[in-house]
Amino acid sequence: MKKSFILTLSCLCWGSLQAQKQPQVWLTDVQQNILFVQQTNTPVHVATGEHTISIDPSKTYQRIDGFGYTLTGGSAQHLLAMEKLARKAILTELFATDKNNIGTSYLRLSIGASDLNERVFSYNDLPEGETDLLMSKFDLGPDKKDIIPVLKEILAINPKIKLMGSPWSPPAWMKTNNATKGGSLKPEFYDAYALYLVKYVQAMKANGITIDAITVQNEPLHPGNNPSLLMLAADQAIFVKKHLGPAFKQHKINTKIIIYDHNADRPDYPISILDDLEAKPYIDGSAFHLYGGKIEALSKVHEAHPDKNIYFTEQWVGAPGNMAGDFPFHVKHLIIGATRNWAKTVLEWNLAADGNYKPHTPGGCDRCLGAITIEGNKVTRNPAYYIIAQAAKFVRPGSVRIASNEIDGLANVAFKTPEGKTVLIVLNTGKEQKAFSVALKNERTSYSLAPNAAATLVW
Repeated sequence: MKKSFILTLSCLCWGSLQAQKQPQVWLTDVQQNILFVQQTNTPVHVATGEHTISIDPSKTYQRIDGFGYTLTGGSAQHLLAMEKLARKAILTELFATDKNNIGTSYLRLSIGASDLNERVFSYNDLPEGETDLLMSKFDLGPDKKDIIPVLKEILAINPKIKLMGSPWSPPAWMKTNNATKGGSLKPEFYDAYALYLVKYVQAMKANGITIDAITVQNEPLHPGNNPSLLMLAADQAIFVKKHLGPAFKQHKINTKIIIYDHNADRPDYPISILDDLEAKPYIDGSAFHLYGGKIEALSKVHEAHPDKNIYFTEQWVGAPGNMAGDFPFHVKHLIIGATRNWAKTVLEWNLAADGNYKPHTPGGCDRCLGAITIEGNKVTRNPAYYIIAQAAKFVRPGSVRIASNEIDGLANVAFKTPEGKTVLIVLNTGKEQKAFSVALKNERTSYSLAPNAAATLVW
């Protein structure tokens, strides 16, 4: 995050129709090389005929849990390879909530390996032909060497950060193909797998780490990754209502159960499970990615089941990254789009990689750009760093989305924070400079944004 204070009137301007306290303004304008920089207030003439964004704090929507990343095993390995002081500096910058840092407030973890671990593993890998229905051999394994030590350092900086666990695959011995890639969960092992997930939550708790939520399966309709699992909606419903839900209840596990965790092109998947009256009571909500479909599909699920929550849990930035294109796309569709469509979280994939986008499993993602690139003690901040910073620093957990009107070419979303502040995030999605006013209560302030520039305003 650049520390200098810059104002370029061609990028963002402000004035006032009446005396009022001016908001803080944090600007990202890639074309001007302004990357998440606080602006200084300079009055200008208020244009006539400009668009008006009207904020109505009396109309409220979902409560926000946080903005953040996935902490993969590879991310943790790169962090642990840094010298202690260098690691503390970047973790403080990422997770501390004071005025000098970005305050990342939510992390997703893989339950077992994801495809951004250096090798595939589960917490109960057995020789061929063996089973362990009672999970007597369950062990967090590699996580004890990387994920857990890094999480403890993060929790020391931000004890309130929320954590979500997502499995990429059950142990191979539970699957129809006895392999880490693809296959389905054998029905005879549904109880064993439910206990496996119970053991995960309990083992993390024993290490001082609370798992706030788990998703049942990462990308259940994509069995081509390594690791991965095919889990159709009907099977996920059975697993939740007959096995996972009852197991959590039996073991007094308060961790939320979240279904789906895949693309916005299949809202029918979570809706069909929530339509099941036996499954629904165990379910907190549904999770989404946006590698397919449109972000508005999240609202279809909310409309079908307004008593259940919506989460946005993953979107990658493809290497080598293109800040001029990646930043406005993600801000428009995720920071603004997902939250306008009821998401309580917005999470980018993933936190850190090296300059060669490693590690990854054989067949795993070899072009996944981390929010930061770590080379020794050197840290490079990439598009996802700034995408999350634009919201996470100000829209703290417990903030509530409030009403703001949609304007063509000015994507926006507004929030009221637990401290009573109002936050507005605006992106100029057009090709020309765009002037607009913000009407909040009885006050009105004028601004202007360059194409693809985003501003976060805080009153």
